[in-house]
Amino acid sequence: MDNKITINIDGKEIQTQEGEYILNAARANDIFIPAICYLTRCSPTLACRICLVEADGKQVYACNAKCKDGMNITTTTENIAKERRAIMEVYDVNHPLQCGVCDQSGECELQNYTLEIGVDSQNYAIKDVHRPAKDWGHLHYDAGLCIVCERCVTACKDMIGDNSLKTIKRGSDAIDAQYKEEMPKDAYAMWNKLNKSIIGLSNGTDEDLDCTSCGECAAVCPVGALVDTKFMYTTNAWELNRIPATCGHCSAGCQINYEVKHTSIENPEDKIYRVTNEWNYVSLCGAGRYGFDYQNADAKKDEVAFNKAVEAFKKADAIKFTSTITNEEALILEKLREKYGYKLVNEDARSFQTFLKDYSAVSGTTLYGSDLKEVAASDFIVSIGSALKSDNPNARYALNNSMTVNKGAGIYFHPVKDPIIEGLNKNLITVNHKPLLEEAALYLLLDLFGDKEKMPSSVAQYLESFHSKKIVTVTETIKESVTEIVKEMKLNEETGVEEEVEVEKTKMVPKKVSKEVEVEDNRLLEILGASESFMDDLDKQLKKKESFALIVGADLYNHPKAKNLARLCALVEKYAGFKLVMIPTLTNTLGVSMINELSDESGKYTIGYNTKGDFTLSALGDGDLDMPALNQQEGTLTSINKNVNPTNAAIGYNGYTLADIANALGVESKNTIDFTAQLPESKGFSNIAFDDLEDYYTNAGEEVRGYKLQNISVEVNSDESVEKFEESMAMDSTIIYMANPVRQFSEFTNKASGLDEVSGVYMSEEYLKGSDFNEGDSVRVKNENGEIVAKIVSDNKIAGDIVVIPTFDSKLNSEALFSGYRFATASIERV
Repeated sequence: MDNKITINIDGKEIQTQEGEYILNAARANDIFIPAICYLTRCSPTLACRICLVEADGKQVYACNAKCKDGMNITTTTENIAKERRAIMEVYDVNHPLQCGVCDQSGECELQNYTLEIGVDSQNYAIKDVHRPAKDWGHLHYDAGLCIVCERCVTACKDMIGDNSLKTIKRGSDAIDAQYKEEMPKDAYAMWNKLNKSIIGLSNGTDEDLDCTSCGECAAVCPVGALVDTKFMYTTNAWELNRIPATCGHCSAGCQINYEVKHTSIENPEDKIYRVTNEWNYVSLCGAGRYGFDYQNADAKKDEVAFNKAVEAFKKADAIKFTSTITNEEALILEKLREKYGYKLVNEDARSFQTFLKDYSAVSGTTLYGSDLKEVAASDFIVSIGSALKSDNPNARYALNNSMTVNKGAGIYFHPVKDPIIEGLNKNLITVNHKPLLEEAALYLLLDLFGDKEKMPSSVAQYLESFHSKKIVTVTETIKESVTEIVKEMKLNEETGVEEEVEVEKTKMVPKKVSKEVEVEDNRLLEILGASESFMDDLDKQLKKKESFALIVGADLYNHPKAKNLARLCALVEKYAGFKLVMIPTLTNTLGVSMINELSDESGKYTIGYNTKGDFTLSALGDGDLDMPALNQQEGTLTSINKNVNPTNAAIGYNGYTLADIANALGVESKNTIDFTAQLPESKGFSNIAFDDLEDYYTNAGEEVRGYKLQNISVEVNSDESVEKFEESMAMDSTIIYMANPVRQFSEFTNKASGLDEVSGVYMSEEYLKGSDFNEGDSVRVKNENGEIVAKIVSDNKIAGDIVVIPTFDSKLNSEALFSGYRFATASIERV
């Protein structure tokens, strides 16, 4: 709903949304109000109080006060200036004077605000307390530098959902009582809180930081208190060259900046020192932040190998490739297919492409209707068919942000128990159904939320078949009136003497009674294994919920009933009022699905691109001809949000490219990005040259990156029928699941030096305790599809008895155990 209002800030009339925070409204209109603790997508904490303004004559905090129509705001008064000056003096009390060697120097907000507000003397002092630095694995925390703004705590809770940090007692002396009388009120209150606190770990330990290792807390830290361990003391911030790009790992398409400079005095070659992001507007997972050095560093132009590649293309009848390529490379492959008739083989993109096509037959559009921004803005979210934590961390962040900031709720349907997802919020209901019952979950959504008057009558009737009436005995407590005779002392008015008399007294006493009642039974809940309290919990969580979103993922795309699932997704979107988002499997799965005509058939002689073939092109440096990795290329990637985002080369590349091969085969262009403006408009792309693509965020948080893929209407017939599901399909026995651990997606993340996840067979601590296996044991996992041998990895980020088999290490050959669908049954035995 667009409730635009007009407010006045420092004499400037601006328009904003009713209920928007004053600080956000000011920022969106380029009006400066100082603020240290506030993060745009998070709940206000009021830790710093420096954002004081005067609104309609009353002093308020701009980060927490909401705009009202006609409001008149003054950002600075004499009293506010005194408060801000005192607050900055307090922040500077006992802050170490080590700016020359501090990793944050040059981009430190404490430096900036101290200079901005003109703090040139110090009026306050207190005895310092020992605050030792802590090594928390991938993070280094220096409590001596910490100003306890709580941004790290807020980001971890509201953005990410790990809830791994909190404020703990500092153990300092009390502030001298005279300061309470002498200091401005807000400055004293802020100091009183600051003086009592430092940042600690939520699990109560000193060094065991148990989280998903995203590094967002260090990114938002305004000073040098939280720093990425591998970045410490490696460079000055102002020496780094910032290169805007798009993360090349999952399908989120996150905005990132590669920060590079020369490797050393002896080595002039560029090196990526870190990755940063616009953290006010987008969050990064650990793969995006730490998995940056996956470039094909040793590539060179080997003319003999290149000529062999051209000959191999002339001989080949198929090209097999992964979706870790740009849109431009996908278009080159498509043009080669059109010219030479190659079969283009990409299993993950083909499954997604088919799923989209089956969805379109009911929805009437080529693409799903929503994106993660709308998901985060919703207040009730359902996830089906995705291990959100690792499939697409930004989808998980959107779910978490909805629940923490919007006071939202949701349901997470998935066979694998996930303590990270379950721990996000008490308003999230989890249903760990058996594999192959994803259809039942979608039918349940239609049953609970769908308009049965408008949906196809056959679907409404099928849903009704799961309902029945049954008589149950319930016990309830009632209050019953009980009369009893009690003795009391009462004054005898004739004699004037108190006498003991008997009187009747009535009181209400609780009584338990049983009765039989008729209730409606929904067998879908029983089939899915939902808890007995599911409906009561759902009724509670649905109160005041107005905006609904559905996230679906890769478990559906290769499901034996994928076509039916796609049609059900369209029906939920159409008749249950859910905004729908599908998670593309890999980096550019959506782009490839839209650009390429893909085949299910293999060839007799196959070119492999970033996957094995008879002749292999590889950006991993393990093929017959080197190719550039995504951090060495210019081009575009299509994200889950249906955005065509530009990415730039962070590291130089000295070898051949796919465009070079295409030129040799008669598909001519000077550079790969010459194909950017040729991306097919018939599939929703725009005719825009690469150098004309913008890449930034406005102060209002508007994303101006590339362009939005057009959601094109397609003709549909009136057939909206769906098939009944087979309950007997549900998997039992020992179940394995094809998924990656947190921070791993592919061979490229596996190659990155900043990511240290171990390949193997992932088992929960719960599973290991109930078995004869131990972490580190070598086991054979075997089924009718194939077998692998690997060591057991204990993973506290999963629970239950489903074993997870990762794909990020190709040497594991985990795909040998699966026939498409991500779940399978298998035997596991010690080797």
